[in-house]
Amino acid sequence: MSEVIATYLVHDAKGNLERKAEGIALGLTVGSWTDLPKVDQDQLKKHKGRVVHVEYLPEDEKVNRYFGEKRTKGLIKIAYPSLNFSNDIPAIITTVFGKLSLDGEIKLLDLQFSDELKRSFPGPKFGIQGIREKTGVWERPFVMSIFKGVLGRDLAFLRDQLKEQALGGVDFVKDDEILFENELTPFENRIIAGKEVLQNVYEQTGHRTLYAVNITGRTYELRDKAKRAVELGADMLLFNVFSYGLDCLQSLAEDKDIKIPIMAHPAFSGALTPSPVYGVSYELLLGKLLRYAGADFSLFPSPYGSVALKKEATIKVAKELTKEDLVKASLPVPSAGIHPGLVPLLINDFGQESVINAGGGVHGHPDGAAGGAKAFRQAVDAVLEGKTLGEAAAEKEELQKALQLWGEK
Repeated sequence: MSEVIATYLVHDAKGNLERKAEGIALGLTVGSWTDLPKVDQDQLKKHKGRVVHVEYLPEDEKVNRYFGEKRTKGLIKIAYPSLNFSNDIPAIITTVFGKLSLDGEIKLLDLQFSDELKRSFPGPKFGIQGIREKTGVWERPFVMSIFKGVLGRDLAFLRDQLKEQALGGVDFVKDDEILFENELTPFENRIIAGKEVLQNVYEQTGHRTLYAVNITGRTYELRDKAKRAVELGADMLLFNVFSYGLDCLQSLAEDKDIKIPIMAHPAFSGALTPSPVYGVSYELLLGKLLRYAGADFSLFPSPYGSVALKKEATIKVAKELTKEDLVKASLPVPSAGIHPGLVPLLINDFGQESVINAGGGVHGHPDGAAGGAKAFRQAVDAVLEGKTLGEAAAEKEELQKALQLWGEK
């Protein structure tokens, strides 16, 4: 039977995890069991949740202090028959963690999908391989920069910023996630202007930079707006997926007329993930579910910068995005607080199948955005050539200035 197996981390006050598990399995499926007549039990058996595994873990003193009393910590795995839900992410997460999420003492760590169910999801339209084919960049991590300080600015400012970043050699430039539809830089005008600027840079340098435009507005407008973006020649879409919902991402990803990659921004996901005792794990929300829903890129906080996650969590996210599966792999984009001195760490931790993404680390360079972008490309080249950043900086002025400003870690 096709099913989804959910893994939960629990901190239980009563200490009987077997009973806790059985209560969840029943409460989220048939509702009760022992009081039902046998004929009803036989009828509902195929819908009943099944306890797969219960494991007791060592106590967590920090959690005990948080609750003000001793809690039994453990892992619970429960299988939910696919007969119980339609093959869409909203139905699945409502089944496995809908009202249970209100418990406040349970964290959803993982969902294991049967192969039959996985085939219901599109996965990335391009994936890592498709992005490499689209860009012609094969044997290094990608480098991306971000529009900064564009609120209240006009289209001429945006054009100038885009040109500088592209001249520095970045592979991608993305809108700031808080750049919405506005009179100064309307969505369609950004696409048209961006296409012109980047074509001019390509003709000048031979380097192709792709621009991810932020698609926003009312939910019912998104699909038509995305199709219009394709008609205008947009390279990629940036999407604040958790402000809209995973199903909105999936609807864009599986639409055959939306023939461009989608970059998923993690805005608002922090409302669901940081607690050690409730919510959803980073690797499930920013890794597996984004990949299944169709994100070609997944942005998430790096372990080094201003909004840092623990390295273990970020590595798990990247693994979920890239490990072998029935759907294409997505590009991990560790972000926030990135500067050229961190490039060796980024490549060591996330490998070449990743995107090095920076905002202030590009725009804050003494030589402006072009200099910042060049410094990142020089740092990447140095690592791949087996040089230290210091050795490379002796020959590369932009990298030298970056290391003087931000240091090397």
